[in-house]
Amino acid sequence: MVDMSEIYKNKKKALVRGSGDLATGVGVALYRAGFQVIMTDIAVPLTVRREVAMSRAVYEGRAKVEGIEGILVRNYQEALAVLEENKIAVIVDPKAEIRKEFHPDLLVDAILAKKNMGTRRTDAPYVIGLGPGFTAGKDVHAVIETMRGETLADIIYDGQPIPNTGVPGYVGGYALERLIRASGNGRMEPKAQIGDIVKKGQLLAVTGGKPVYSQLDGVIRGMLQEGVQVKKGLKIGDVDPRKDRKLCYLISDKANKIGSSVVRATEARLADKDYAMILLAAGKSSRYGSNKLLEELDGGRMFEHTLRKMRAFPLCTQVAVTRFEEIERAAEAQGMLVVENWEPDLGISHSLRLGLQKALEENPELKGAMFIVCDQPGLTAATFARMLDIGKKYPGKIVCAGRKGKMGNPVLWDRCFFDELSRLSGDKGGKQIIGAHMDDVLLCETEETELRDVDIPEQLTKWERDYGESGKSGEET
Repeated sequence: MVDMSEIYKNKKKALVRGSGDLATGVGVALYRAGFQVIMTDIAVPLTVRREVAMSRAVYEGRAKVEGIEGILVRNYQEALAVLEENKIAVIVDPKAEIRKEFHPDLLVDAILAKKNMGTRRTDAPYVIGLGPGFTAGKDVHAVIETMRGETLADIIYDGQPIPNTGVPGYVGGYALERLIRASGNGRMEPKAQIGDIVKKGQLLAVTGGKPVYSQLDGVIRGMLQEGVQVKKGLKIGDVDPRKDRKLCYLISDKANKIGSSVVRATEARLADKDYAMILLAAGKSSRYGSNKLLEELDGGRMFEHTLRKMRAFPLCTQVAVTRFEEIERAAEAQGMLVVENWEPDLGISHSLRLGLQKALEENPELKGAMFIVCDQPGLTAATFARMLDIGKKYPGKIVCAGRKGKMGNPVLWDRCFFDELSRLSGDKGGKQIIGAHMDDVLLCETEETELRDVDIPEQLTKWERDYGESGKSGEET
């Protein structure tokens, strides 16, 4: 007989800040992916598309969206009881304090306030923010793009999403006309309900005693609940010109797409616990003439750009091999393990062995290790993510960043090559092993700018001139 208590205990836990329609799309996607889900909100949510939002539970006690039920709870113990019933728990908790008892594997800030309302990268093992207001690698580990268009639902591992324009996407040839906005300050009094077919010029609501009329023919897809206090200009509803009533009760394509990206990013990154990222930063910079890793570039020292991008992978065992105090301090501040290498004359292989040994001491069950050099400022976190994902999909392989058949750094090694790596010597690194296992090499196609390294001062000058901020721009997958 299946022990349901064991299944319950082994489920991953997700905390979603916000319970509006987009947040609900995320919560439902995580629920369907097998997560226990708690959603938090304010005491009076102003959700327009209430029929597809768990926020309805805040004032009705429960809400059902596409067959999945959310139940309002008052505390963590009540939330546990709801989770045991295989339902979503909804709680009034504006600051998400319940996270301190719940200890989620994932926290998603889906408040969509266009600014960060207090979420920190340390709030959970993996933290995702939706839309503008977040910077991946700074206050969250990843950001999901919420702007409609070709980049909608892209996973951003370094940088920021597109700023919000305030202009809704086109539906049936209409954009701003779809919005229903309050015409006055005061009490919300709807005169039409979600699912009603309306005509242009029809009275839809009264706000603060002033009428609000429809700007087009369509179906009411969203409308604030009666009695809430609104301000003039606030969005209180929307009209869908397609007049398809069933869309009023289905999670939107946009919310579904964003939810899918959250699940994809989370499942990939939670699996990172089986992998190491090892930063090799102990070289002599003999061709450069001074320590190139400490040179200023794009508003920060060269090594800092690589460290920043590694923040997107908090579950990896992260090791820095260095002999420089500045790098050691920065790596430790980021929670990385540090190994000192005071014998750079022994070549990069020595750093490689030291890093691998330290990573295996921390996690003897590692399935793979990625070795990253510090002098490729254009490397993106998105490339790290693709390489890790390829390595998980194709065990037993060597994954190299490269372009048009040419291999470069970084390199992700499967565990089956660890013994050979531990026997390396000299300054050739893993190239000699790659040469003996060409049939096991997979190329992760990478932009040319990512593969450019800096060995001499002239290359640094050229990088600044040609690429500027490219190493700091938003990165997507």
